[in-house]
Amino acid sequence: MYQANFCSECGERIPSTKRRWTNRPFCSSCAGRFRSRRLAAALLVGLVLLTGGFGFGRYWRPAAPPLIIQRSAFSPLADVPLTVAAGSPSAFLNKNRVSDSTAPAAANNQLGTTEEVIYTCGARTKKGTPCLRRVHAPERCWQHKGMPAMLPQEKLLVKD
Repeated sequence: MYQANFCSECGERIPSTKRRWTNRPFCSSCAGRFRSRRLAAALLVGLVLLTGGFGFGRYWRPAAPPLIIQRSAFSPLADVPLTVAAGSPSAFLNKNRVSDSTAPAAANNQLGTTEEVIYTCGARTKKGTPCLRRVHAPERCWQHKGMPAMLPQEKLLVKD
């Protein structure tokens, strides 16, 4: 392997050693000046590669799927969207186009104040106890779907 005898920067003689791991043509005093330049160049190349890789990955990333919200068959929400009356922006109309004078009463009726029946899931958990998640029908929650309940249906009813 080639080993320089003189510094290529200042011309000072480089002492030869048997165990020389590098073949740098600089003496110890000149090597210190170039070390920061080499480090800065390596960091700059690394930063450019990292930024380029990140930009390339963002450019070729597939588009996000559309958001689809599904409701269960027992959902209390209406399928018909609510509309706002042209005369008063705060009055909601129901499907039959109620006049502005009866719109607030119609809004109260449409939103409903009926008491919903709430149940707990009741399926066996890993701990061995019944699941306490609240559901709108006597069925299991999303995590325990298809599992049987540990308790009878009368004990799954939540009474507030």
